[in-house]
Amino acid sequence: MKSLTLRDLNLEDSLSLYYDGCFDQHAPLTHELAPFIQALEEHAGDWMPDIVKGKRQRKYSQASIWKALEEERGEKSTSIVFFRRKPPNMSLTLYLGLKTRRPMMGIILHVQPLSFFSEEDRCRQFVDMIRAWASRYPVPHTAAHSEADEQLAGAPYFGRDEQVARADGFDKIYEVCWLNVFGPKLVEAVGRERMLSTPAHRVEELPDGSVLLVTWPIAADFASEAARLAQARAMVHLRPELDFDAVLGGLRERSAALVPVEPRFDPEVAALLSLLPDVAPIGERQRRIAELNAYHPPEPEEWLPVPLPCDVEDPGLAREHYAELAEQLVVLLHTQVASLFKATPESLTEVDFHLWRLDIPGRYEREMLDTTVVPALGAYLGEVLVRHLGGQWIPRRKLEEAQVRVGDRVWMPFVRAHRYLRSRQALLDCSLTQLYRVAERHRA
Repeated sequence: MKSLTLRDLNLEDSLSLYYDGCFDQHAPLTHELAPFIQALEEHAGDWMPDIVKGKRQRKYSQASIWKALEEERGEKSTSIVFFRRKPPNMSLTLYLGLKTRRPMMGIILHVQPLSFFSEEDRCRQFVDMIRAWASRYPVPHTAAHSEADEQLAGAPYFGRDEQVARADGFDKIYEVCWLNVFGPKLVEAVGRERMLSTPAHRVEELPDGSVLLVTWPIAADFASEAARLAQARAMVHLRPELDFDAVLGGLRERSAALVPVEPRFDPEVAALLSLLPDVAPIGERQRRIAELNAYHPPEPEEWLPVPLPCDVEDPGLAREHYAELAEQLVVLLHTQVASLFKATPESLTEVDFHLWRLDIPGRYEREMLDTTVVPALGAYLGEVLVRHLGGQWIPRRKLEEAQVRVGDRVWMPFVRAHRYLRSRQALLDCSLTQLYRVAERHRA
């Protein structure tokens, strides 16, 4: 197990915290970080990290923390990562700005899966940990919530221009999450009395004048109707100019967008479509699955009922040329698509996904694609048809007229490759995966 990557966080929902606080950069780090470590050790419980990573990984201990911070220390900052080797997965990045204009203490925490926080006591321990941090390291605003739901809410910019949002920060209450810490400026902007009278599960004033607010006892239950009602009430109480029904309606829409959708992909491209949702942000995953359930690519047109006759003097030499062209695709892509060496139907799907994910048609010059990639792709597709469907090459002088006979049809792999690389959408509409599966169906 390693620290959670962006891809890991896109596979399952997490309880996430993004914390930008302050600390005394002139005091010894051992003194300044002691409350942070103490709160983590007291309240993390079953998701406590067991690895500390600086330049190298070490078993968790306070001594390991100091070693990692020291070896990662630069002129102006230091940072380390904490994680676990077994479920529940967690990743905590601690960043310290040591000689910056604002002595920043940045914390990014993800605990996965969110369902781990289905028990009230475990949630209370998490809240107590954040309360301890916020009491010791002042923060203008922070929140812990479902990563997926925060994406749907538009965090962290909430519809603002990125530069404006970075400059202004959380200058007003754009969202009320499961757990919130509102700094003194936000509290005064809302009104301390109004803030402290918010209808919520827990509302508590902190030593620096900040207010800790928890909308609902259980974090994993955030999308339930009762939790959404509590969230809407808190939001409209803090922003009385908002319409309660509109706020609640938006929250219900987000809950509906997170309801799992069963994949029912077109069977001939299911292997490819099943890879696409993981590219979408976790909050948009179910909508993407629903869209792909409704998608059906056009039937391939790159075939003939009667073959064009071979018009080359040496068919064997022509077939060797096609094999060499196919090898060029392996040379081009084998570091990204290792299965290319196997030349299987599955490798066609991996090529489809790789080219679509990187939007190869949109990133490279058309001349290069047509002269280098199209011939290599067409030949590779043809070779897979030959190897796995008993196909036979019918060579032609013009590359685009070369065919592969499978059963009672002849397929034109170079024509398919040309159409395939027209655009990112064409990679789906004219996928190599689909042509192979249709050829397989018609072979019978």
